[in-house]
Amino acid sequence: MILKNVPSNLVNQRLDKVATVLFQTYSRTQIKKWILEGRVLVNGEISNPKDLVNENDEIEINPIEENKISWAGQKVDFDVHFESDNFIIINKSPGCVMHPGSGCNDGTLANGLLYKYPKLANLPRSGIVHRLDKDTSGVLLVAKNEKFRNYFIQLMQERKITKEYIAVVAGPTLGSFTIDYPIGRDKFNRTKMALRSDGKDAITNVKLNQSLGNYSVLDVSIKTGRTHQIRVHLSSKKLPIIGDKTYDPSKTITKGSSKELIEIIRSFSRQALHARLLSFECPDTQKKLSFEIPMPSDMKNLISSLKKHS
Repeated sequence: MILKNVPSNLVNQRLDKVATVLFQTYSRTQIKKWILEGRVLVNGEISNPKDLVNENDEIEINPIEENKISWAGQKVDFDVHFESDNFIIINKSPGCVMHPGSGCNDGTLANGLLYKYPKLANLPRSGIVHRLDKDTSGVLLVAKNEKFRNYFIQLMQERKITKEYIAVVAGPTLGSFTIDYPIGRDKFNRTKMALRSDGKDAITNVKLNQSLGNYSVLDVSIKTGRTHQIRVHLSSKKLPIIGDKTYDPSKTITKGSSKELIEIIRSFSRQALHARLLSFECPDTQKKLSFEIPMPSDMKNLISSLKKHS
């Protein structure tokens, strides 16, 4: 709570204007919002933004202290799988947010990287050159210097990086197939992506790894790296990833699933998608470098349950 009195030079002016002058830490838009919410009082009473104030009126403001996005280093646990002079390979755990932004102000992988490697502050986005969704696990590369960062970005642009995933989906399929359809922001929900003819090109290669009754374990590789690409493409083929709250909110259950299996699937807490392998050419030796990270236990247990009940 902050209290201030109206000086003589501000009498007979609108409350929202006067409060903005008296409480310069906050914008007029924010103060007007708080007035309408009853968080700004004049002489102890709720008022309107247009109300005129008198000399020595007591204006009381009860601001909402909003958290600000922070890129400062913080002690955040993450698993370093491999490290060289040029880059770091991280085994990203599910639930780990890549960097600060809307809905997550700090405590992210970027904050953890800056705490452990302070020099990464000299690179854009703390050296993060590609991303995995919050609830996708697996292999992730972070550049340690500008030269390698530019090299890796060029490889991505030229589609010379191999990225392979494992996905567990609801639905049967056979053999291999390619999904080649552009992806763009969903016109009706800005937090989602969708197939769009005017979107950016997106190519996903899919191969059946295991058939588990009416469920499948798929090997997936991508030639492009669009936001939510695998999730959107598989959902479009009626093969939603188990646990995907965004692209399969109804939690698809296939025919013949036992009550026990239904409970296991519905309780799976994240999309069953794991970045298994990342491969690219070393800029110094021109030899192929490959980094592979096994599936975490939650996906292994899910597959075991599907085998048991298939």
